[in-house]
Amino acid sequence: MSLQTCMGATLSCSFGAAPSQLVVLPANRVTTGTPAATIMDHAPMVNVPPFGTCISLANPMVAAATAAAFGVLTPQPCVPVTPAPWITGSPTVLVGGLPTLNASSTLMCAWAGVITIASPGQTTTMVP
Repeated sequence: MSLQTCMGATLSCSFGAAPSQLVVLPANRVTTGTPAATIMDHAPMVNVPPFGTCISLANPMVAAATAAAFGVLTPQPCVPVTPAPWITGSPTVLVGGLPTLNASSTLMCAWAGVITIASPGQTTTMVP
């Protein structure tokens, strides 16, 4: 069984230079502590913060800066563009009627990046 993803989960992007942390707004949710994430927590800059700098040539800012540098790859600030929900949420665990994220969920960026969950942000406590 995989851990459910929640507020503060560590994210990484295949074209980003730094990790980021998922932001889950508690609106319309019943929570007991840290809000659980759903497939609809994909809004850029709201749920998915930047990943430092971007090196994808599909990103117009990177392409323009690289062209200006005569073909030398020139990273630019990351501004995620994530128009579609996370792919493959949990089919059996719902929050607000929506599938929750699990550690294997992915999110596609319009600039060709694949955003993955490096750490789900959920901690477990063993009771003796």
